[in-house]
Amino acid sequence: MGSIPDPGDEFAESTHPPPQPSFDEFQRTASLMTSCTLLWKELSDHFSSLEQDLKNKSDALNHKLQTLDAQTKQSLQVLEHREDTINAAVSVALQKVKEQKEAALNDAVVFGEVDNDEGLLLKLRRFCLKMDSEGFWRFVAERKKELDSIRAQMSAALADCVDPARFVLEAISEVFPVDKRGDKSNDLGWACVLILESLIPAVVDPIMGGSRLLVTPRMRARAREIAETWKRSLDERGGIENVKTPDVHTFLQHLVSFGIVKKEDVELYRKLVVASAWRKQMPKLALSLGLGDKMPDMIEELISRGQQVDAVHFTYEVGLEDKFPPVPLLKAFLKDAKKAANSILEDPNNSGRAAQLASRKEQSALRAVIKCIEEYKLEAEFPPESLKKRLEQLEKTKVEKKRPAAAPANKRTRANNGGPMPPAKAGRSTNAYVSSFPAAPTYVRSPSHTQYPMGVPSYPSSPVMYGSRSPPTHPYAYSPESAPPTFAVSYPVAQVNYSPYGGYGNGVAPAYQHAYY
Repeated sequence: MGSIPDPGDEFAESTHPPPQPSFDEFQRTASLMTSCTLLWKELSDHFSSLEQDLKNKSDALNHKLQTLDAQTKQSLQVLEHREDTINAAVSVALQKVKEQKEAALNDAVVFGEVDNDEGLLLKLRRFCLKMDSEGFWRFVAERKKELDSIRAQMSAALADCVDPARFVLEAISEVFPVDKRGDKSNDLGWACVLILESLIPAVVDPIMGGSRLLVTPRMRARAREIAETWKRSLDERGGIENVKTPDVHTFLQHLVSFGIVKKEDVELYRKLVVASAWRKQMPKLALSLGLGDKMPDMIEELISRGQQVDAVHFTYEVGLEDKFPPVPLLKAFLKDAKKAANSILEDPNNSGRAAQLASRKEQSALRAVIKCIEEYKLEAEFPPESLKKRLEQLEKTKVEKKRPAAAPANKRTRANNGGPMPPAKAGRSTNAYVSSFPAAPTYVRSPSHTQYPMGVPSYPSSPVMYGSRSPPTHPYAYSPESAPPTFAVSYPVAQVNYSPYGGYGNGVAPAYQHAYY
């Protein structure tokens, strides 16, 4: 018989703890938990990133939709406004036609020759009403002296044309885009610019203003072809640097007047504007050509080229006076002009006319700076009194040089006693007259005696110029208070004082006294 199990043994087994896992098993479990945690975090970050990207794209799409809706709404409003203005524009056009008809009838009945502005307007309107572009061009080209009066009346006259854009293109076609005249000595770029500038008020929409130019698509396409023809001719003319400034000005004004500026040609426009920056209309033209964001670079380029006065004009046009202070630029310009004048005096190739050329250079710089100071109200920062005094001294010296000499015109003298010789044709001339009195001998100044004119100061030998911030005694280099002494040379018969170009102290009088103007 089998033995009966002891209940105590079963109780002992049930209360005995299970065996503990090993350390390796614990490490494997911990590693697995770490891997799962990292994987979960990576998946969580990935899904969060996807969710954020979707949200950003959704927001961007919503923004684009809102912008598109706003632009569509604005475009519809503009179209509705343009549609609403059609009736008004038609009414204006009908009224204009009526006025032109009445003006044409009155012109056919009586046309008086009046010399005032009203008469000038009547003459211009007569050409415009008849669409006589050739006669209009000849009339304007022959009256450069009446430029201001013609400018004041031309826009009103062009408004009477049936098609002002076509009329202007035909009027200037003789010289733009290619000069077709045989004799090109007379530059008529000023007339082209004047007519193109006057076209803008004539083609502006009377209801919508400058946002809509009343130029037909056909005339606009023709204007584009003319512009392309001019650009192709640049290479034939030797590039941008060799094109005449009036031609450049006409081309740029042509683009603005017909509204055919191209974004891809902005760099070409920039180069043309910089090359002709001295024209007073160039700063405004630059903005009309879409060069507003390039103006700082253009101003810096002008400064580097020594065109500080032009840079000041561009600076004020775009309101960059804080970035490019005008007074230091003007002083630097005068300093450069002084250096250029000294270079002219030292150049042996300018013998005989160096003083006049240097004086012209300095006078031109002084006038430009004084005008700039007055135009932009810079008197408080840069008082122009000393500059004006220096300019008066230079002009006075020029006037003195142009006075006729006191010696007789006929300088042919006898070799024995210094008496005057008879004129070469005295025997054949009924008006020949020979004085019986001996003439005063003519003396030639010795180069070793350096003389100075009265009241004209010499330039300081120190490097103090216009732009000096710390002058020793006077705020500017020109100091009329201190003049060098005047020396006189004694001769056997008479004392003669010569007046070479004062202020430079070179002691050499110019060979002739002609003015270079």
